[in-house]
Amino acid sequence: MSSELVINSTPLGGRIALLQDKRLVEYHIEEKENNFTVGDIYFGTVRKLVPGLNAAFVDIGYEKDAFLHYLDLGPNFASLNKFTKEVIAKRYNTHKLNNFPLEPEIDKLGKITQVLAKNAPILVQVVKEPISTKGPRLSCELSIAGRYIVLVPFSDSVNISKKITDKEERQRLQRLLSSIKPQHFGIIVRTVAEGKEVAELDRDLQNLVEKWEAGVQALRNARPRDKIIGEMSRASSMLRDMLNESFDSITVDEKDTFEEIRTYIRTIAPDKEKILKLYNGKTKVFEAFGIEKQLKSIFGRTVSLPGGGYVIIEHTEALHVIDVNSGNKSNAEADQEANAVNVNLEAAKEIARQLRVRDMGGIIVVDFIDMKKPENKKLVYEKMKEEMDTDRSKFTILPLSKFGLMQITRQRVRPELNITTGETCPMCGGTGKITASILVADVIETNLEYILTKQNEKNISIAVHPYLHAYFTRGIPSLRMKWFFRYKSWVKVEKDTSLGITEYKFKNQQGEEIELVQG
Repeated sequence: MSSELVINSTPLGGRIALLQDKRLVEYHIEEKENNFTVGDIYFGTVRKLVPGLNAAFVDIGYEKDAFLHYLDLGPNFASLNKFTKEVIAKRYNTHKLNNFPLEPEIDKLGKITQVLAKNAPILVQVVKEPISTKGPRLSCELSIAGRYIVLVPFSDSVNISKKITDKEERQRLQRLLSSIKPQHFGIIVRTVAEGKEVAELDRDLQNLVEKWEAGVQALRNARPRDKIIGEMSRASSMLRDMLNESFDSITVDEKDTFEEIRTYIRTIAPDKEKILKLYNGKTKVFEAFGIEKQLKSIFGRTVSLPGGGYVIIEHTEALHVIDVNSGNKSNAEADQEANAVNVNLEAAKEIARQLRVRDMGGIIVVDFIDMKKPENKKLVYEKMKEEMDTDRSKFTILPLSKFGLMQITRQRVRPELNITTGETCPMCGGTGKITASILVADVIETNLEYILTKQNEKNISIAVHPYLHAYFTRGIPSLRMKWFFRYKSWVKVEKDTSLGITEYKFKNQQGEEIELVQG
């Protein structure tokens, strides 16, 4: 499966499209004004403690205070809190933690009031962006993600991704990273680290330690609401998480973004630099790759399936509902069960794509077409798991219920993406009313008489909708022929499919539009 990343820079930020086999599977809009992205670490201030929720509200500069639950403080919160106070008081002058005595872990069943006080300074990380009316969701279990590993300050454990199943490889990574990691820094080994040499892992580790060092330096002179460590751009983070052998090309249409990504690729995968291209075409990059057309077809309420079926996607406050329909074209199979299975398998593939492209999260309920045989239900369930296997968000899929419903939960860390695919009608301007179409021919004839007799124009032409073109030019004698006999001037009538049925344009012999101002 080939993968392509296309990045379009706009005045308001950037648009990022991930294509697999030319099909759009992920789409992100990176706004320059959005300062609260997942992974950012802030120096905040506790504004309010809510014992009933066992949580605190923290000011990190967003219009609404961010939410921090006790369970998101992490077991090593006491060490982080002490370190933060020592650094801002300039009593601790290094990013290294080997000489920093760790505090005992906090009680898992404790209360927020036991560990936090109002107006206290606190170092927090954004784990969920502001969604709807809610502010950001925070955590104090700080982590800095790299290409192969994740660095966790104030911890000493080395955890290996569960997707690395080979026992010997797990032991190799455990032994290797335990020997090179700094003291009091924990490590989470990512799936892509499987089979990597110690030099690559060590380079990634050193980059993360340098990032932590820069953050500690920033914290030393930080003011409340300051960003201490910023997550990289969305494009770079996608490359960090996904860049592999299947990537064919990365296309960027702006020089600065191109240089930024080239520098980053040189750091994480120098052999991949050759697939990065700067786009200089005349048409817009999203048009050239067919992405604009895909966006228009993907984000509607109804999405068509290749075999003639379709899915309907509805959003409510609590969940998303997806209904699968066979349509009237998907009757190629001899029996109803086989037809239902085929449509459901197509729908499973499209639904997995829709969840990624729209970044839909929370609870999703899918109403598949009813199937009688248990093996067919299992087939659709397995297909759904297979298609969602490449999804980077955490998800859970339950088998189909006896009502034919599938329940999916998908991690939501940023607002769902929605693009308006409807367009304002050029005929009515969105009012729903147009000039009476039966009168348009009379209006054109009235304007024609004025132009030929009052303005004395010669060799004029009229651009009209194809229906009106046929009305004026067909028949013996045609209306155009009658005009010729009446005004002694031949009028050229042109088809223009971009015009509505009640729209028209008069042009002079130079091809310039004639303004119809009678007076």
